[in-house]
Order: sequence, then C-alpha cells, then structure tokens
Amino acid sequence: MVSVDEDGTHEGIKIIRIQKACEFTTNSVLCVCIITWNMNGKMSVDDVTKLVSSNRKFDLLVVGLQEVPKCDVAQVLQETMVETHILLCQKAMQSLQMFLFGAKSSEKYIRELKVDKHAVGGCGGIIGRKKGAVAMYINFSGISMVFISCHLAAHEHKVEKRNSECQHISHSLFSKNDIQYTKSADITVWLGDLNYRLEGISSIPARKLIEENRQSKLSGKDQLLQEAEKGEIFNGYCEGTLLFKPTYKYNIGSSNYDTSHKIRVPSWTDRILFKVDHSSGLGAILSSYEALDCIRSSDHKPVRAHLCLKVHDDSA
Repeated sequence: MVSVDEDGTHEGIKIIRIQKACEFTTNSVLCVCIITWNMNGKMSVDDVTKLVSSNRKFDLLVVGLQEVPKCDVAQVLQETMVETHILLCQKAMQSLQMFLFGAKSSEKYIRELKVDKHAVGGCGGIIGRKKGAVAMYINFSGISMVFISCHLAAHEHKVEKRNSECQHISHSLFSKNDIQYTKSADITVWLGDLNYRLEGISSIPARKLIEENRQSKLSGKDQLLQEAEKGEIFNGYCEGTLLFKPTYKYNIGSSNYDTSHKIRVPSWTDRILFKVDHSSGLGAILSSYEALDCIRSSDHKPVRAHLCLKVHDDSA
C-alpha cells in the first residue's frame, strides 16, 4: 500500500514497484484503469479498439487523448465497451479529450461529477495540437478523485516552460468553484503527453541501451524525474517504475524509433502519476504500468496503468 504524506517537505516523485497481486473485489477495492495516448492526428479504429479491448477487470476507465483527429473517438470507444461499461463523462478542448467509463451499474455510485479545462500557449495551430489540460472531478462511492489529462510544451529545451504550465494548470483548474476540487480530492491523477525528454545522452547510446533491454538505466536522464527531484513539480506524487521502453518518437506504422534526419532521442513523454491524500484513509496498489507496443498508428505509444484503491482497515 502507498500512502503519501504531505508535511511541507520536498519529496520528489516516489517510484513505486508494480504489485501484480491486485485482487479485484468490488466490496473493498475501487479499481481504475488509466490510459494516455497521443494520437498524432491520425484515426485508427483498430488501434482505438485495442486500447480498451484487453482485461476489463476495473470499475472505472479513464482515457486521456492528445492530438485527437476530427472524428468521433467517443463513439468507437463506446461501441468497444458496450458490453461491460458505459460512458459516464467526457470533456474536450479541441485536440485534448478525456473520457470516463464505468461499469454498467456504476451511475448510482456517483455522488458528484465536475469537469473543467485550462489552455496554455497559443491556439494549437492548423493541425490542432492544443496545449493545456482537461480535468474531471468525481466522487464515486465516497472516494473523491481528480483526473487531469494534459499536453505540455514540446522540445527538449522547454523544461522551464513545461514546469510553468504544470503549475498554471494545477492552480487554475476548478479555481472558479467555491470548493477547490484539486486540493480536496482523496486521489489526484495526472496523465498525458507531459513532453519531458531524456537529457544528457545522445540518440545512439540511448537506443543501444533500449535494444539491450536496459532502458531502466535511462531514468536518471529523465527530465520529469529530475525536475521533481529539484522540487519544481509533482512533489509527493507516485509513479510506477519505468520498465517499458520510451514511448516517443516512433516511425508511424512500426515499433522502430525515429529514422528521420532529426533522429530524436527516445523519451518517456507519456506518463501517469498519482498522489493519495494522507488524510483520506486510502491506500493505493499499482498493479500495472506499461506501454502498448501493439499500437502503431501514431509516433507515440499509449501508456496504461491499473490502480486499485482500498480503505485502510483502521479507517473503514
């Protein structure tokens, strides 16, 4: 179990081991599947279906998408999920979209549901690569959760801009409400194309480590973990161990890294982070954190996490 304390001290991001033994028992556990994917403006019905077509032992499914093309992704997701889950909520800001699905009987457990959005930077350009975040607050069976799906500034050297965008988004979401949902939630989850890159290593050495299945050695070069360690962002958040290969940038239609003239350094741009409020009485088990290599219509690989929340015995 993971309980995160907030005592004002700097913690950085806590790296959490994957615990395979997540028992799906709806009486004592709320299980949430979380998926983030930058679609690169391309629609593949097969790939959208693959996103959610595997094991569906979860109560809630959160899908955050970036660079979504102008087509009805919601319909494809709903058709794929129709036998087991229903669409509870969706929020869009141009190419940034997020969907919340629940088991067919789940509507009766929703006590409150709010959505918000916050744009950063420009209008997103002709291809609609909107930057910012869409967010959802849900009180589900007495557990309050915030999901923030974001797309931050690109390019390796834009670290400070990404940090600033994180802070603006965090302070702005739900700030028009009397209750600041982002501060009162039992658990907060950030997902998306955070766009932090590997720094201090060139492409060829990085790729060699990945080819040798030693990509975990690259985590020390990861800007997101470095900035969190400095106390700039995501203090006290948790993330699963980065055992999967960096999720960007791939040649479209393959699982080969960028062979264009830029030969970009592979990076873990796509991430899922979570934070449990220390006073909530909740513990969290991360039973999977993985990239979906089988999806190849984008230059990004989707990332999926399976998070189970349980009320501690002394708080029940």
